[in-house]
Amino acid sequence: MTQLECAKNNKLTSLMRKICRQEGVSAQNLLRYIKEGKVVLLKNRSHNLAKPCAVGFSLRTKVNSNLGTSTDKSRIKEELKKLAVSIQYGADTVMDLSVGGNLRLVRSQILKFSTIPVGTVPVYEIAVNAQDKKKDFLSFGPDDILNVLEAQAEEGVDFFTIHSGVTRDNLRVLKKNRRVLGIVSRGGAIIANWISRYGKENPFYEYFDEILDIAYKYDVVLSLGDGMRPGSIADATDKTQLAELKTLGELAKRAKRRNVQVMIEGPGHVPLNQIEKNIILEKKLCHQAPFYVLGPIVTDVASGYDHITAAIGGAVAAGFGADFLCYVTPAEHLKHPSIDDVKDGVVASRIAAHAADIVKNNRSAIKWDREMSLARKKRNWQKQIKLSIDPQKAREYRKSSQPKNNDVCTMCGRYCSIKLMDKCLPAGRPGLRA
Repeated sequence: MTQLECAKNNKLTSLMRKICRQEGVSAQNLLRYIKEGKVVLLKNRSHNLAKPCAVGFSLRTKVNSNLGTSTDKSRIKEELKKLAVSIQYGADTVMDLSVGGNLRLVRSQILKFSTIPVGTVPVYEIAVNAQDKKKDFLSFGPDDILNVLEAQAEEGVDFFTIHSGVTRDNLRVLKKNRRVLGIVSRGGAIIANWISRYGKENPFYEYFDEILDIAYKYDVVLSLGDGMRPGSIADATDKTQLAELKTLGELAKRAKRRNVQVMIEGPGHVPLNQIEKNIILEKKLCHQAPFYVLGPIVTDVASGYDHITAAIGGAVAAGFGADFLCYVTPAEHLKHPSIDDVKDGVVASRIAAHAADIVKNNRSAIKWDREMSLARKKRNWQKQIKLSIDPQKAREYRKSSQPKNNDVCTMCGRYCSIKLMDKCLPAGRPGLRA
């Protein structure tokens, strides 16, 4: 049985018990949320994981880090270093988006060394295989798709991004309602071109039942991809995006009926004043399924700093109810990310996720901030460093400043407000709680 099927039968699995301990939620509530489709457990039944992950309602906001080779850079060792950095700085999952080199070898190494769930976008391997075998990356059919999905699931992949919402009908909506940028999803663009060439329905949509069979067999979570997400804030929340979202909602219902766990991917480029609307629409149209958002990026002009624009959007989105943030690196829109770019992307997204968890009244998040505040009050520098999202950077900054008085920092020195208030409001006076 899948985890969803167990929940429907009120069977608490060992994985669910572990998630309850990690998240501080009751078994009764977790069972209910999984049963209702509000929570998914990212773990292939054949993948041994040190740190399994649950995504959804009432849980800590999760962060994903993207890895993978490109057509220009395909060094496995470098991608494994990115994996290590992602785990070190607190990513909850990674996705292998490789399109260069030996894709199966890259994926097998990531699966081998990852202690956290691993996701993929299968259409990439499908297209690369077609290019290698037939010199035409659109030369694939339903059997090619199902064979790759089966192989990846058997290898232990925990969740798939499936571009089933790029349908013939939804492409007609796009053609009638032109955008600044048409389709910016790599997988979405591949499927759109396939449909255009062959005049047939998207096989990821037409053969969705067969995909569900594979997902059920291995308990792979389907992440229904937003192949028609906006790539410009001018295109946000348009008719094309909403048409696809409605399709994904219908597919989510079909998946849950088949006891397959499902989450929904979301935009993309969205201005701040439309983020709440996007969350409300996803939860309504997709029956409260967990929402996995890319950013969202809130302005199009921050090249080189899109980890910041995405963190701003991610914090707002998660604060309104998004469950899962896909990181964006400073290299977004510009180049293949470096190891440092990956670190910056993970840290920025973790800050956004934590800020949102405070809004969600997550007890562990609130406790973490309170402990930091108390460490600052006591000017306990070692504890402040330990409690930081990036302890290494905090340690380096503290070490480099070399204050004359080790009790303060070099910003305020003798005028340290916290130290001055120790004299003004000594411990034990009314109004000051430890």
